[in-house]
Amino acid sequence: MRLMIAGFILAAVVLTTPVRAQFDAPEPEGYRTENYRAPVPATLAGARVLATAEAEAIWRAGTGLFVDVLPHAPKPQNLPPGTVWREKPRLNIPGSIWLPDTGYGTLAAATEDYLRQGLDRASKGDTATLLVFYCQEDCWMSWNAAKRALALGYRNVAWYPLGTDGWQRADLPVAESQPQSRDSATDGAAH
Repeated sequence: MRLMIAGFILAAVVLTTPVRAQFDAPEPEGYRTENYRAPVPATLAGARVLATAEAEAIWRAGTGLFVDVLPHAPKPQNLPPGTVWREKPRLNIPGSIWLPDTGYGTLAAATEDYLRQGLDRASKGDTATLLVFYCQEDCWMSWNAAKRALALGYRNVAWYPLGTDGWQRADLPVAESQPQSRDSATDGAAH
């Protein structure tokens, strides 16, 4: 009985102790261009770094725009005819815009334009809008995208390094999402 109570106490401590991303990496001068799922830095020059409680407070108050940058896996081109393709649903922070593939270290001009137009549309052109970038825990893509938003002139940028992993560990709600259409910035339709 005593061992069982000790086990419950240990479990309670583990479950209530905030889990943090591994902040073992130094902040690079440029963008991270490889090994995107690795320990991230504790900082991002020019941006605020948010813990889950801070991200939740912003989300609940509706004072920031959440931007998910997790890559979107395309349907494989070499599937045999008749193969059923079931896309894995992306669960993200409710109300987020999903701009996939915009967190790579090097972006094609079209992808950088997709990011720029997506942020401009979502922020209604207001570079003072609070933008909260995230992906998954220990994922450099959200770090890169937040850094790129700063370079695009956004002045109120936050980075949530625990991403949907930390959000779900805190038992916060998630919603199934679809990527913003690549042409939505020009046709006005969000998907």
